[in-house]
Amino acid sequence: MGIVIGIDVGISTTKIVGLREGRVVSPIRITAVDQITSLYGAFGKYLHDNKIELKDVEQVMVTGVGSAYIDEPIYGIPTQKVDEFIADGLGARFESGLSKAIVVSMGTGTSFVQCCGDDIKHIGGIGIGGGTLQGLSRVMLNTRDPKQIQSLALQGDIRNINLLIGDISTHPLPGLPMDATASLFSKAQYDAPKEDVALGIITMVLQSIGSAAILSALNSGIKDFVLIGNLTLLPQCKDIYPMLEKLYNVHFHIPKYAEFCTAIGAALSYKR
Repeated sequence: MGIVIGIDVGISTTKIVGLREGRVVSPIRITAVDQITSLYGAFGKYLHDNKIELKDVEQVMVTGVGSAYIDEPIYGIPTQKVDEFIADGLGARFESGLSKAIVVSMGTGTSFVQCCGDDIKHIGGIGIGGGTLQGLSRVMLNTRDPKQIQSLALQGDIRNINLLIGDISTHPLPGLPMDATASLFSKAQYDAPKEDVALGIITMVLQSIGSAAILSALNSGIKDFVLIGNLTLLPQCKDIYPMLEKLYNVHFHIPKYAEFCTAIGAALSYKR
């Protein structure tokens, strides 16, 4: 049996992973000026780096917004398109080991996919994600470089940007600790340091996504959320989501290959 290749062609990056005998093989990602260049560049690099020959590839499964540009077999290999939300659910379920959860796919925007066993369905989304972070950073910090934004944010103080419960009350409010956010960016000044602004932008994006995810689960009984996508790489996730867990009695999970879950799900859909 050959290797099955899963490819997630996004707006800015292409992620590719191999699946052999139920095991993930060396996921990578490529950034290029257009989706076709990105896809074929990622595919060629993946085969080269892993010393895989074309004849060893059994199937290519493609998903993501860029998959709309693929209308023929890739290098003559059988190629099939996969619904992105199904791929999100399959990949997150495989990586987290959870059969009942809401998958929070944090890409340019954010989508929510509900998984209950084999029942996987898209339940909504919000227009806040990595695109929001980059756009606000261009306007407010004059950069869109993720590494630079992260570096600045690590030196920032969120108390100079967000209004906290402790700023408006001398005692914790019912269910709200003193360090809970009362209002995002409410304390920001026109001359705020870039470090504080960078942290404020990241916190706003991650908190908004987490709060929306929790609201999406109302009346479903679901308490587990699997975070996938590029934003899971932000170090601030390790501070913000545990805080939301305590506040709302839920659980946020970031799998080992969270960044590549959609590509993994695409490969998994071949055997589905």
